[in-house]
Amino acid sequence: MESDERFYRRRATEELTAANRAVTEAARERRLQLAQSFLDRLDGSAEAMLFEWRSADRPQVRQL
Repeated sequence: MESDERFYRRRATEELTAANRAVTEAARERRLQLAQSFLDRLDGSAEAMLFEWRSADRPQVRQL
C-alpha cells in the first residue's frame, strides 16, 4: 500500500502530464487545478512548492 504522500505526488504528476497533452486551454486549466489540489495536500512540503503556474509562463494551446 502506498503512502498518502506518494499517492498525492503520483497523482499530481499524472495530472501535469495530462495538462501537457490537453487540447483546449479550458482542459489544461482543469488539469492544472487538479494537480495543484494534490500538491496542496502534501502539507506544505518542498514538493508542493515546486510548481507555480502563471498563465504568462504557459505556452498557448492551438485551437483545432
